[in-house]
Amino acid sequence: MENNNKPSLFSNVWTVPNLLSFLRIVMVPIFAVLFLKHELLWAVVVLAMSGLSDFFDGKIARRFNQISELGKLLDPVADKLTQATIAVLLFITFYKAENRTLHLFAWVFLLFIVKELVMLIGGALMLYFGIRPGAAEIFGKAATMAFYLVMLVIMAFGPEVGAFSEGANAITHIYTLPDSVMMVLVVIAVIMTFTAFISYMPETHRQVKERFSPEGKARAKAEKEARKAKK
Repeated sequence: MENNNKPSLFSNVWTVPNLLSFLRIVMVPIFAVLFLKHELLWAVVVLAMSGLSDFFDGKIARRFNQISELGKLLDPVADKLTQATIAVLLFITFYKAENRTLHLFAWVFLLFIVKELVMLIGGALMLYFGIRPGAAEIFGKAATMAFYLVMLVIMAFGPEVGAFSEGANAITHIYTLPDSVMMVLVVIAVIMTFTAFISYMPETHRQVKERFSPEGKARAKAEKEARKAKK
């Protein structure tokens, strides 16, 4: 029988990993403003810091036993907000590009946007019904890291959009990724992203099935009544 004494969502909140996840969320609008103002160097720096914080928060949480229920929610929320923002900004940029290849390739970023929207809405529905989405597994973390790396390369050296490539808003010209290489990198990130997405399905199905089983409904009802009694 499942243990109903789950840790509170707000127990063990003040941890370094939670702070890093929160900072990643704060970085999202900062990155967006810098990118839209064509402050590309600083946009790349903020994105790199976001990626590093994503890498280290999990390491710190496991190494120093700072895993918390809130952290399991904050980490994927920070990831999804960051990835969705990047995808929207690059879709707009590529769609407006003079380079015909970039213009036609813009649609691929819609895949990232749709995937993040599905996961955000699905996660919100799970929380509404008292189901806590699981923390990112190995496929999810690998896909997130690949996404960060690919987007950093594009924002640094991508044609027309890179801070160090040939383009109107570039800081200086160091190197410009060939269109074909850039497209291959993005497709790899797409494949890894959707592989990770599919890997969540079995556990999500199990939790939803358990929640809406007779036992799960009875447990949810009892928990709801217990919360009312405390008020």
